[in-house]
Amino acid sequence: MTPVKLYPPKSDKVYFFGTCLVDTFYPEAGLDGIRLLEREGIEVLYPEDQTCCGQPAYTSGYQSEARAVAAAQLRLFPEPWPIIVPSGSCGGMMRTHYPQLFSGSEQEVLAGEVASRVYELTEYLVHVCQLRLEDRGQPEKVVMHTSCSARREMGLGETGPMLLARLGQVELVEQERAAECCGFGGTFAVRHPEVSAAMVEDKTLAIEATGAGHFVTSDCGCLMNINGRFDHQNKAVKGEHIASYLWRRTS
Repeated sequence: MTPVKLYPPKSDKVYFFGTCLVDTFYPEAGLDGIRLLEREGIEVLYPEDQTCCGQPAYTSGYQSEARAVAAAQLRLFPEPWPIIVPSGSCGGMMRTHYPQLFSGSEQEVLAGEVASRVYELTEYLVHVCQLRLEDRGQPEKVVMHTSCSARREMGLGETGPMLLARLGQVELVEQERAAECCGFGGTFAVRHPEVSAAMVEDKTLAIEATGAGHFVTSDCGCLMNINGRFDHQNKAVKGEHIASYLWRRTS
């Protein structure tokens, strides 16, 4: 795989942008992502004033509101350290859309500078940390679901599977039409619930058909959506953020 950008040497310090869904629903995923970085000898700084990246407003067409939310984040990363995001969706917003959102404004230069330092967690672990993993878990099959934003906005369709392939006791099995959306899509699931429900139904059927009892993903929106559908179906298949999965099997 050709990296999507030129990667720097591993930094002694990084910022961690936790995302709204991690903060509200999956704090352990954020903590496990931090633990993985710290185990690599990296000091992780978590700016306490961080809130939302602005993506929900931006993708709903409210650019001025998105700009106001995003502007508050730009001030949180004054040092030239990498900004690690445990989500391809939020990472894609910050890296790809911040320069567009602030184009022509007084914050254009700052937005571009911040965007240039944004890395999705699995991207940083693979391409910068060159992460090695000693699997201490039991043998099992697992399915990887990579979000649309990670694939299409950040070009990171393979970093999650690459990490899972480094776990010696894990058999990574691929679902049919692995690149298809789970139907969450941020506010899409709220604005088009019937379509979203049909899409996530297809996704759960594809995961279940692999015979794996477990799936992992690098985006908490997808995790919440797919897990919710499995719960609604009373199925035993369970999902986990990849940070938590990696930490649990190697700690």
